[in-house]
Amino acid sequence: MEMKMRPRGRPRSFDPDTALEAALLLFWEHGYEGTSLARLQEATGLTAPAWYRAFGSKERLFELAVQRYQERYGFGIRDDLPLVAAVADYLDRAAREFTTLPGRGCLVSTGMLATSPDARFAADVVRAERERAVGMLRERFTHAVTAGELPEGVDANALARTLAALIQGMSVQARDGAGYEQLRLVAQTAERLIPNRA
Repeated sequence: MEMKMRPRGRPRSFDPDTALEAALLLFWEHGYEGTSLARLQEATGLTAPAWYRAFGSKERLFELAVQRYQERYGFGIRDDLPLVAAVADYLDRAAREFTTLPGRGCLVSTGMLATSPDARFAADVVRAERERAVGMLRERFTHAVTAGELPEGVDANALARTLAALIQGMSVQARDGAGYEQLRLVAQTAERLIPNRA
């Protein structure tokens, strides 16, 4: 009787791109610490040894998932519009992105708010992305002061952090069930924070 050899390693149908997308959706829904290795293995269809060979560690997979999130769902403030229009577009985009499918808010804003010391690497990944977003806003507002779109003396850093905090709050509200129209009201109110041009 001929014995059939059991296939080793990854299943033939394994697709790293599909597996990464499945992991992203899990991290987005449950956060880093709420996503267990068992859930990740089930979502990717891999055994534990094959999973580690494919991704190395949960931390590395989370880092890859955040990169994928930024590539597919991330957005920034536009520099090809006047400042007030750019802020309006930025906030409206947030309201739409946070409330359309999968409708889980922003992974970078809410995926790692409270963590244990064991999750420090993953927390650093999303913290770096949040700081990058603040830096992008600060640069846009600094340019607006130079170009005369904002009055001289406007604190570009304070304005950038205020807008970033607003985006993060909109993400939390989206996770709590707020719809687009509700978040759009927040966005419309926030647009009035932009000082008039000198």
